Amino acid sequence: MDSITSITRTYCLDMTQNPKLTAPTCCTRTGSGSNLAAPTRGQGHCTDISRSCPVNGCPTPCRHYSARVGAFSGEVLCAAVTLRVLQGHYTTLGLIKNLERPASEDCVIVQVLKKQGAVPFVKTNIPQSMLNYDCSNPIYGQTLNPHNHKKSPGGSSGGEGALISSRGSILGFGSDIGGSLRFPSAFCGVCAFKPTGNRLSKIGLVSSCPGQKSVSAMLGPIARDVDSLVVAMRALLCDDMFQLDPTVPPIPFNDEVFSSTRPLRIGYYETDGSTMATPSMRRAVLQTKDLLEKAGHQLVQFNPPMVASSLFELAMKGLLADGGSTFLDNFKGDRVDANLRTQVTTYSLPSWLKSLLSVVVKPLFPRLSMVLQNTRGVSSVKELWKHHSEVESYRQQFIALWRAQGLDALICPILGPALTIGYPGKLSSAVSYTILYNLVDFPAGVLPVTTVTPEDEESLKTYEGHYKDLWDKLLKKAVADGVGLPVAVQCVALPWQEEQCLRLMKEVENLTKLERRP
Repeated sequence: MDSITSITRTYCLDMTQNPKLTAPTCCTRTGSGSNLAAPTRGQGHCTDISRSCPVNGCPTPCRHYSARVGAFSGEVLCAAVTLRVLQGHYTTLGLIKNLERPASEDCVIVQVLKKQGAVPFVKTNIPQSMLNYDCSNPIYGQTLNPHNHKKSPGGSSGGEGALISSRGSILGFGSDIGGSLRFPSAFCGVCAFKPTGNRLSKIGLVSSCPGQKSVSAMLGPIARDVDSLVVAMRALLCDDMFQLDPTVPPIPFNDEVFSSTRPLRIGYYETDGSTMATPSMRRAVLQTKDLLEKAGHQLVQFNPPMVASSLFELAMKGLLADGGSTFLDNFKGDRVDANLRTQVTTYSLPSWLKSLLSVVVKPLFPRLSMVLQNTRGVSSVKELWKHHSEVESYRQQFIALWRAQGLDALICPILGPALTIGYPGKLSSAVSYTILYNLVDFPAGVLPVTTVTPEDEESLKTYEGHYKDLWDKLLKKAVADGVGLPVAVQCVALPWQEEQCLRLMKEVENLTKLERRP
């Protein structure tokens, strides 16, 4: 039976090959949460650890994974996974006021995973409100990137990315509404997958902006390799989930599509016209393109339509259609984390003042003008319905362009390398590469393909961006000093074609591993 427990073998083999890297070292309980690798005060990747493992009577879940290969003989090992909504555990969103509100039951995904043999054992850190791609909050503090402690691990699933990158867990899950799974994956050098909006159940999940429909949020897996993502998707797309949540289409995993060897017609782009790709981002896509062509696939240039206007006028306006009121309610009577202050301050401005400032700054800072204008929200239900119609029209335009070029899948950049801590909250404009595929609701996955070279760092010195404005200058500073950090690419497919997307991810993983082999 191919279940979630099959991932354990790879993890345990890693442990035996690196005997110093035992799970107790990776997950050490401290007063402010758990720390990874060499535990350092404030590293804070984990926020909550289960007290016991229900399989084989392990005194702790971690100790079970310090077993050697001989432990596989006639024994089914539990598969430790990190998850969000667990019965009896807090789901705080990084808000102090939620500390005394434990979940009354497991979310559907947790219920299904437990039935498949998974053992949830730890919850990981997130940014306050989860609508940010850094990773800090007033409860557990700042999570650091395991590759460079001056850099952010990404967010919102930043603790997840850091933990898995440090081999503290074999599989985790997080939500993604603008890149919340894909940023940590790219910044920490691991793999993540965001399915189509309703391929997996979302019952029991929590959100800082419940009710908004313009930008599709989704739950997905994060792991060290593509095979683990595939195992997770196979395990979840089962009768248990379809029965627990009848709103999820009962479509099992299509192994025929995933295992196909048919050459693909793959689109690619180096930059999206909104956020200029950094030198390492551009190189990662072009090197991957060359490898795929050498492997027999056909690569054609694809230009996503109107990315900048879709980011501000569709995605941002949709997320904050109420003028940010629902989002801001989260912070009433609570401390605002330093990394959220720019967002909270901007969204808190009165609508009339946003409108006035939008006109004033437009000649010098057009992107800021668009942010101010589109965070005012909509004025009526009629306008909201019109906005929803515009989102759907854009989605259909995107699909029509895709089909006109006869694409099977797509590769494109993902923001990187990891930004310096404190910058993501000031650079919401840089989410264009990820939030685009929430807006059109396409499955998208991220995997590392290279690292930043000294040549990339040198080329960054001449980086100016598309707009040459303050945000372009901030992004240049944010990604500087990144030599050696992971750089990823993003793989995309049409809605409900998760298996096609994962197939491309696996192909890219195989080709780039061969390329990096000494």
